[in-house]
Amino acid sequence: MAETIDPKHDIARRLAEARARTLLLTSVVSEGDLRRQHDPLMGPVVWDLGHIAHFEQLWLVDNTRGEIRFAEMPGLFNPMENPRAVRGALALPSRTDALELLATVRRNVLSNLQGTALANGSGLLRDGFVYNMVLQHEYQHDETILQTMQLKQGEAYAAPRALPLPEPVLEIATGAMAAFAGGTAVIGTDDRTESYDNERPAHEIEVAPFEIDVAPVTREDYVAFMNDGGYTTRSLWSDAGWAWLEAAGADSPKYWFRKDGEWRVRVMDRVSPAAARVPVCHVCWHEAAAYARWAGRRLPTEIEWEVAASWDPVAGQKRKYPWGDAEPGPLHANLDQLSFDVAPIGAYPLNVSPIGCYGMLGDVWEWTASGFHGWPGFEAFPYPEYSEAFFGDESRVLRGGSWATRTGAVRNTFRNWDYPIRRQIFSGFRCARDA
Repeated sequence: MAETIDPKHDIARRLAEARARTLLLTSVVSEGDLRRQHDPLMGPVVWDLGHIAHFEQLWLVDNTRGEIRFAEMPGLFNPMENPRAVRGALALPSRTDALELLATVRRNVLSNLQGTALANGSGLLRDGFVYNMVLQHEYQHDETILQTMQLKQGEAYAAPRALPLPEPVLEIATGAMAAFAGGTAVIGTDDRTESYDNERPAHEIEVAPFEIDVAPVTREDYVAFMNDGGYTTRSLWSDAGWAWLEAAGADSPKYWFRKDGEWRVRVMDRVSPAAARVPVCHVCWHEAAAYARWAGRRLPTEIEWEVAASWDPVAGQKRKYPWGDAEPGPLHANLDQLSFDVAPIGAYPLNVSPIGCYGMLGDVWEWTASGFHGWPGFEAFPYPEYSEAFFGDESRVLRGGSWATRTGAVRNTFRNWDYPIRRQIFSGFRCARDA
């Protein structure tokens, strides 16, 4: 007989697991470094801790008691009122105060959970949606914290590594491409248990034939682009890309540097040679687009990316993950943070999509050519400030998650977005071309 799982017990367990990870990632950071503004791109980590607490109080206590109320959280921890660049100047709490706030809110949440009717069919509570939303919010801030720690001033972040990276077992030829012959595919999802509003609704679309890289572009590939004048050849760059390049003075991905005539890469507190067959990371959209032009290819649209990751043209079915519907584990993909680095191409033999693309989840977020817009039939839920407020062509969509992404915060339909100049995110790419 199948064991019956108490949904409230399961929610409490998952909330505890999420909090344990947040505390693990921050436990190795000093009080001063938690409160410091390490870079204008990212706020102090202690701000994230306070924001996590207030978001949880808002959605798992206040908004489960009646009408949905959203104006973010007022004051110090409102991200709209306090953009990242100014958070270091705020009256931030101490580590002790932040941890006490997190603990107090969690007690409120668990007490409220006991008196909450989960099966009442309301939009927020139906199928545990609001709890999954808040869990994903904390997961995403864990990745934000790691972005901040990669930017950390002073001594490098002492990453609490717990998972060794496997050796490659799949042989994938450099430059190999997989083909989609064209046809009808399903984009998006109708799931309302965990998926965000921008992932919905599921809809059929006619997709033209295309080819897409079997594997993400590697550091080894990228060194070849650099050595061939990739950062100095004007014709490879768009006008906006060239303007960014001149302003940034970039000649390599972020966190790359030369030592003894060789390019090296720093990931947290470890340095390794750049010329390795692992996904290139910390490149902006303009760099990815320039590389694609150099390679005689282009960036995939996000529809092409989702088709390549999820659509089984033989079965005529969509998969939640490239390998199927089984929840990600440590053998599926390089996700969940504890490796603290990208893995060699071919290290996860289960991480292959129906048309033969490797590694579409994990390792690096992948830039696409697409701006961020709602799917046909989009409806904002439970608040427009999560997605709708950011729709437009100012940002570009990223797909697939990174090594720093928790497994509960990624799937084939998950849509991330950022400005084309951003490099602090754990971002890479793969190329495509018309078939």
